[in-house]
Amino acid sequence: MISINVNQAASSAGLNLGKSNDALQKSLSRLSSGRRIVTSSDDAGGLAVSMKMAAAQKRTEATAINLRNIQSYLDTQDGAFKIADKVLSRMSELTTLARDVTKNEGDVENYDKEFQNLQSQLTSLGTEKFNGVPLFAANITGTTFTVPTSEDGSQNTSVTKASMDSDPWVSMMVQGFNTATTSSGTTVYIPVGSTDGYALNDPFTPIPVGTSSMTLVCPSGTLTYDNSDEFVIVVQQALQQLADMRAQNGAEMSRVNFAQDLLNINAINLEAANARIIDVDVAAESSQLARFQILQQAGTAMLAQANTSQQSLVRLLQG
Repeated sequence: MISINVNQAASSAGLNLGKSNDALQKSLSRLSSGRRIVTSSDDAGGLAVSMKMAAAQKRTEATAINLRNIQSYLDTQDGAFKIADKVLSRMSELTTLARDVTKNEGDVENYDKEFQNLQSQLTSLGTEKFNGVPLFAANITGTTFTVPTSEDGSQNTSVTKASMDSDPWVSMMVQGFNTATTSSGTTVYIPVGSTDGYALNDPFTPIPVGTSSMTLVCPSGTLTYDNSDEFVIVVQQALQQLADMRAQNGAEMSRVNFAQDLLNINAINLEAANARIIDVDVAAESSQLARFQILQQAGTAMLAQANTSQQSLVRLLQG
């Protein structure tokens, strides 16, 4: 049927042209934004997964930053251990020099002047901080704090605050010490101000000692010829304790490094997985763009043809 009021061909051509225009605009939006999912209606499920992956990636990157800060903390702690090692080594040397029988009291006093200054430096090292956080604990056994190594907090590692200035052997080098002999014949070394002693074979276990059984050796931390032999024993044990602390520091630093490497790998893989969901395939979308452009041009031409198809009605009416 030929009708003046209805031009079905033009209406159909207009509808198809509108769809082609919409598809062309969406393709242009994808290519200009670089995203396959421009609006949530493009892929609602994919967008939800992408949002979770993007958040996990951000958390992973933030955790990696935290681990780099922990690495710096451990590096700073290790730097303090290096200095403490040099200080104790020099103190060890001074105690040996003080044992020289050819030195008079004035010579030993001169050694003691440097010894006293090195004691102050050890005390200062024990109070060092990193960004306001103490590097060392204020108790004999030390403390640890937990560091997350995964973005969801399900995995973690421990970092130790060693007790450098509170370590009994290091503190004896600073504050002085006395000795005592237990009933079993074991010699224990007692920090000044304490009634607990420590034996060389079990350096961390306190042994209660009565004050009456103490033998005064170095109650003030002053180096003399008479106490130099005992100081040699104590400084050797202090150096051993310091070596143990530094070994613990190195072990924790190694684990933090590996955890950080894993986080970096996870962040890369999360980014790649998220990109496969949300990013546009430029090659495929460019082909779609060319297709929609052709459809738009063809639809425009056909709409023009459909609009002129009713001209035959005019000739019929003119007679």
